[in-house]
Amino acid sequence: MQLQFSFIIPVFNRPDEIQELLQSFTQLDTNETFEIVIIEDGSSMSSKEVVETFKNKLNISYFFKENSGPGDSRNFGMTHAKGNYFIILDSDCILPSHYLTEVSKSLKKEYVDCFGGPDAAHKSFSNLQKAINFSMTSFITTGGIRGHKNTLNTFQPRSFNMGISKKAFEASNGFGRIHPGEDPDLSIRLWNLGYKTKLIPEAYVFHKRRISWKKFYQQVYKFGLVRPILNYWHPKTKKITYWFPSLFSMGLLVAIALFLFQIKWGLFVYTAYFIILFVTALISTRNLQVTLLALLAILVQFFGYGYGFIKSTILLKISNKQPESIFSHLFFKLK
Repeated sequence: MQLQFSFIIPVFNRPDEIQELLQSFTQLDTNETFEIVIIEDGSSMSSKEVVETFKNKLNISYFFKENSGPGDSRNFGMTHAKGNYFIILDSDCILPSHYLTEVSKSLKKEYVDCFGGPDAAHKSFSNLQKAINFSMTSFITTGGIRGHKNTLNTFQPRSFNMGISKKAFEASNGFGRIHPGEDPDLSIRLWNLGYKTKLIPEAYVFHKRRISWKKFYQQVYKFGLVRPILNYWHPKTKKITYWFPSLFSMGLLVAIALFLFQIKWGLFVYTAYFIILFVTALISTRNLQVTLLALLAILVQFFGYGYGFIKSTILLKISNKQPESIFSHLFFKLK
């Protein structure tokens, strides 16, 4: 099959990010033809002027629609795209020059109807961005769910860097209304329809994550809320590893309490784990300040996700309501 790529990029009030992302498109080292579809999701800060400056350099289309969330905006973009294979990116990403070459090479060697790629930290990122990137991508903190398991038909691509064929999009109806969590939900539904997914390790993006500590906590807290909902919808995908942040957080609190009563072994175990984290982060980032920030980011990630996961699990168990009623703030209402 001749692959015709369409990049689908929803944007909400981030014209500066679109500028950086589109600039990285102009530096791609590829012979593949592609189009770019920008979907402005009801922004008050328009990206249209930025997009116009690239029209003589890139095959690019711009659409403005009422705000209905990233999932629906991606579906809108794929409906209006001309290609037969869609690549979905977040607006806060930057592409390395080899990106599309690696995607094309991997799909031609072993075709799948859905793929995902990892995220990485660019050298220009702030120390906080680099620290959060380590926390979100390291195998020792996430188990590799965001891009370090090169397995077929079990990897759940994330929508900041995800490809899906037109055929699979039409069969699945694309993303649902939930956010976050719309990407693993789509992956699971694709598996149920018989489609395969895979990771393309070389097709990474620089994921900027313009984020503060408060926004990071809110993000991982929502991730924690969403996972039990996905387990409720897709019970066959439940994993004991999803409980790790909750158990880690509760265990740390218990270890601290026991230490006050001169029972020290629990805190010793956690100290050993954090020593391993420190060494791993220092080797990875080669920056002491980033390493120290990464340790704090890991605590924020585990406690935020863990609290959200426990809260969501309990509410789903004791309530007779559907997730949409319990967690209405996680579901966009389509226009």
